[in-house]
Amino acid sequence: MRIGVGYDSHRLVKGRKLVLGGVNIPFGKGLIGHSDADVLCHAIIDSVIGALGLGDIGKNFPDTDPEWKDAPSVNLLKYIVGLARANGYKVSWIDAIIIAERPKLSPYIESMKEAISQSGIPTGLINIKAKTNEGMGLIGRGGGIAAYAVCLLRRIA
Repeated sequence: MRIGVGYDSHRLVKGRKLVLGGVNIPFGKGLIGHSDADVLCHAIIDSVIGALGLGDIGKNFPDTDPEWKDAPSVNLLKYIVGLARANGYKVSWIDAIIIAERPKLSPYIESMKEAISQSGIPTGLINIKAKTNEGMGLIGRGGGIAAYAVCLLRRIA
């Protein structure tokens, strides 16, 4: 088995859709980034890449590569899950935390699991929690969203 930890954060800006866990969430702002800036998928991607020992998300999906411009992050995750399989591993567990002051995310968690499962990780192997930052820092002031994820990979028998 292998364990990886992932993290991602992006600033909130007007004029972008808010996408978290592959789900469009109604909100007046969205996350800015090269792809759709889905911090939850990015943290999960980073955790899988870490468990594989293949660097980080920036190394594997550089923001200078036009292929990933505005790409759905669920597609990037699907690619990485396939890379894990190609290296002889399968995702056995994902535990993730989204940190956002607003909007309230608990109504969307099951939809996020369903969307993430399209990458090849079954919904029963995904746990997502939503937390606030209790008003502290940029996230607490509503200026951004962050996510952490832990991934357990198991060698394919």
